[in-house]
Amino acid sequence: MVRKCILVFLVSISPVAFAQTTCSPADSALYTIKIAALKELKAATLGDSIVKVGVSFLGTPYVEKTLEIGTTESLVINFKGLDCTTFVENVLAFSATLRTQEKSFDNFTKNLETIRYRNGKSNGYPSRLHYFTDWIRDNQKLGLVKDITANLGGKELHKPINFMGTHRNLYPFLKGNENFNRIQKIESELAKETICYIPKNEIKNIENQLQSGDIIALATSIKGLDVTHTGFAIRQPNGRIHLLHASSSGEVKISKEPLSAYLKTIKSNIGIIVTRPL
Repeated sequence: MVRKCILVFLVSISPVAFAQTTCSPADSALYTIKIAALKELKAATLGDSIVKVGVSFLGTPYVEKTLEIGTTESLVINFKGLDCTTFVENVLAFSATLRTQEKSFDNFTKNLETIRYRNGKSNGYPSRLHYFTDWIRDNQKLGLVKDITANLGGKELHKPINFMGTHRNLYPFLKGNENFNRIQKIESELAKETICYIPKNEIKNIENQLQSGDIIALATSIKGLDVTHTGFAIRQPNGRIHLLHASSSGEVKISKEPLSAYLKTIKSNIGIIVTRPL
């Protein structure tokens, strides 16, 4: 959990204004150290580059609800504790920053905001992409990723995505009616969308088409939810695809089992959604 000593400041460089940002001095210092270490990163492909950035976070503690800070939405930057989604977002933001000549903290902040919020801009709590299929669609619209699940033979699933609206008590930012009503409106739009996923008993058959650096989202049978977990595909020396992820069992790690075997241990899992960074 991000501690109360965190400083809130407005990051801005003329002429572009950034979202209100929550970041501790320690995290700001960690950014400088990490970006310096990653500057010399050499990789043959974008996917390999993403995996190398992801591996640099190995051992980082898993911490829930790192974005639920304060009473108003801010762009939280926390490298000391990650959940599965913030791990994916931070790895992608570091990778995007490394691909440019501008490797400043301000540029990283803008990249993270673009990835985390609808249309790339923070506009309050409901603008955060809370549902991962929504996150995929928005980042695909921005040209940052491509959902390749259908190309891999995925099957369509239609289900209401409304977990936040039906579990309001779990989300402190939904106490007020303004945020709650906006989230319900978003959920009503998501209800029109179809989820495409690869059933878990078919994953081993398409494993050879997965690439290191692909984003793997775990589709679920839980009512009202689309995805319960996410991480990156990483091909291991044994030739099998494993999952590089911020594990709720403790820290950022690589799954011991290949992806297909790992999913068999998760009762609510029905398969995966595969998204490729561009």
